[in-house]
Amino acid sequence: MQVQSLNGEWQFRRASAGEEWRPATVPGGVHTDLLAAGLIPDPFVGDNERQVQWVAESDWEYRRYFTAMLDEERIFLVCDGLDTLAEVWLNGRLVGRGENMFRQYRWEVGSLLREGENELRILFHSPVRYITARQEERPLRGVTQAIPGGPYMRKAPCQFGWDWGPMLPPIGIWKEIRLEGRSVACFDETHLRQRHDAGKVELLVKARVERWHDGDLSVIVRVTAPDGESVEVRALVVGSDADLRVPIADPQLWWPNGYGPQPLYRVQVLLMAGDRLLDQRDYQVGLRTLELRRTQDRWGESFTFVVNGVPIFAKGANWIPADSFPTRISDEHLEHLIRSAAEANFNMLRVWGGGFYEEERFYDLCDRYGILVWQDMVFSCSIYPLHEAGFVENVRQELVQNIRRLRHRASLALWCGNNEMEWGWVEWGWDTPENADLKEAYDHFFHHLLPELCAAQDPDHTYWPSSPSSDTPFHDPNGQERGDTHYWDVWHRRMPFTAYRDQYPRFMSEFGFQSLAPLATIRTYAEDKDLNMTSYIMEYHQRSGNGNGLIVAQMTQNYRLPKDFDSLVYLSMVLQAEGIRYGVEHWRRNMERVSGTLYWQLNDCWPVASWSSIDYYGRWKALHYAARRFYAPLLLSIEDAPPLMGIYVVSDLTAPWEGVVRWSLEKLDGTALLSGEESVNAAPLSSTHVRTLDFARHVSDDNRRDVVFVAELWTGGERTALQVATFVPTKHLSLSDPGLKVETMSDGQWLRIHVEAGSLARFVELALNGADVIFDDNYFDLPAGRATMVSCRLPRGWDPERARAELRVRSLYDSFA
Repeated sequence: MQVQSLNGEWQFRRASAGEEWRPATVPGGVHTDLLAAGLIPDPFVGDNERQVQWVAESDWEYRRYFTAMLDEERIFLVCDGLDTLAEVWLNGRLVGRGENMFRQYRWEVGSLLREGENELRILFHSPVRYITARQEERPLRGVTQAIPGGPYMRKAPCQFGWDWGPMLPPIGIWKEIRLEGRSVACFDETHLRQRHDAGKVELLVKARVERWHDGDLSVIVRVTAPDGESVEVRALVVGSDADLRVPIADPQLWWPNGYGPQPLYRVQVLLMAGDRLLDQRDYQVGLRTLELRRTQDRWGESFTFVVNGVPIFAKGANWIPADSFPTRISDEHLEHLIRSAAEANFNMLRVWGGGFYEEERFYDLCDRYGILVWQDMVFSCSIYPLHEAGFVENVRQELVQNIRRLRHRASLALWCGNNEMEWGWVEWGWDTPENADLKEAYDHFFHHLLPELCAAQDPDHTYWPSSPSSDTPFHDPNGQERGDTHYWDVWHRRMPFTAYRDQYPRFMSEFGFQSLAPLATIRTYAEDKDLNMTSYIMEYHQRSGNGNGLIVAQMTQNYRLPKDFDSLVYLSMVLQAEGIRYGVEHWRRNMERVSGTLYWQLNDCWPVASWSSIDYYGRWKALHYAARRFYAPLLLSIEDAPPLMGIYVVSDLTAPWEGVVRWSLEKLDGTALLSGEESVNAAPLSSTHVRTLDFARHVSDDNRRDVVFVAELWTGGERTALQVATFVPTKHLSLSDPGLKVETMSDGQWLRIHVEAGSLARFVELALNGADVIFDDNYFDLPAGRATMVSCRLPRGWDPERARAELRVRSLYDSFA
């Protein structure tokens, strides 16, 4: 068994007569290679995207010269990712064609290799010209913000454009490419499963072998525990198969983030001919049981993920590709995003169906950080040509490969057929006589072929046909009695945030509200003259129609108009955070009925106004800090219905919790009108109603602008949560300068900031000029007379004095005063 990487330095050119060859990097793509050569402007700046549309409208070719270093019976050229319409030529001979960026292609090429120098050339045809021609033959309904025809190609749909992303379809070798040498035999398939019984765990391994010679073969399974102890089992290959069982001594269970640790076992599966290693597969495995529990109850049917017997309230967001050009996503940036999700108390991400099946490093990180993955198949918001046998066969091979690649993952929670397509057939006007054959093909594919394929390839995970769906074909796909729900009326129909409280889905898998990106990010694509909400560039980096107008409209319902553009950016992020908080806290209070919330969206693929809580550069918006609070394992929340104020403690803990809620009705200057203390005994995995207070006798038209309700959660003498609720819209509060007092201290690694307010300070923002840092809290309320301590790591190369000089603190008052 030998492997020779063909990654690294290549050459590329536009496939036109006379074009010269230029340096290229693999994995990579045409846009990033052109950028490196200085031949195109940065498409993320201003409206440069318009100037580079010709790139995806052209054909391109890549070449590399190499000497084959392998000495094996059979040599394969393995391409993990060709994007997308590719012809592969070796020494002037056509090896094969690619037509799917999600598939691995593998061709035997031993007879084509020669001693000395070999030439590998890959010709990529324009994806835009292809889909445009197909769309002219038979138009398919799709996304209005995208280049038409994308559903005809097995390529990440959002790369053709979306309501948060640019029209920049990449072209190139986007994953590893290599030669693999094999002799005697190799693995065709290995399947790892688990059997849990009364605290005991067995690892079941089924191996299927492709062999070219007779003779004894054996398979070894070696399992190494997190503490380094290992166990090994060996079995002979009978025919083409071997089945092995490995008992796991003292099994350590894997848990989602917040419910327990994430111990991971290393599993090696070795194919042997005597003492000779022929092939090897390596896995990272977490031991756990997982089911999607759907049982009848008084509201319909539950939709609850259960891990190791414990029902989980899913807390998280939707995940999109982290860059329009995915080959430049660094390991560090990817880990930052997943770690940030875990730090905000996420336990689930939905890999949305308009992107792609993520790389191994993504799932490695989800395994390590305890993030469950709702995995969509790559179909979204469009009608696909599922009536074409060739298209379906192409997709079938794609699905088999990716299911086999991911089915062993501890983080994998669900296979979902598509995003919003069943909803489209029922409510978006797709169901017309001319589309009858396409609807029939959809029904066959997603309700018959795909569930059968998933059951055959991965019987251990649930298949769900669409999101949203009731699991009854074409019946109430976005209902709230069963299945999952997408709720978009607050954004698209301008409903107020209070509308979230009218919704009681069994599982809320999409909802959201936009904000602008942080000002430092906006400045990467806009000049000073563009810093106006309705400027051409600001609206160019807003792909959701009148999105900027929607932000301002909702802003005026809640806050005073900001005094300048900087304040507008700040206030847009506060607005987004408060809106999503309002919905999530409501659904967590009703956790016996609602089993999860995944807001739209965690991340961005370019610098843009969007629904994300972390922007393209990894900067946390106000929403992500709010998520850390509203997804906390122990949540204090207020159900405000002035003059009524309901106090709730929601616990995701698996053990009972005891503590105290202290509350007060107080003036903005901190003068208490009424106060009290409530003992709380919160049961595990439940929402506890502590008390509802009626302030009708104490709050009137004369004072409602001058008073607020404050609740604090205390345990062991420490305040762990604080909430503020108002009796009027925040814009009508009689806020005054809070007189924030700030003191800093440092141990050389951490900066600690003590903040105190003389009167109510809403949405206090901390920042260090010239540095991106993550504080342990930000955009928080600070009532009068309270103090809080906030920390962050000192930026690399900074001393405490510089941090003190560059610290900036503001609150809502500063946005209009």
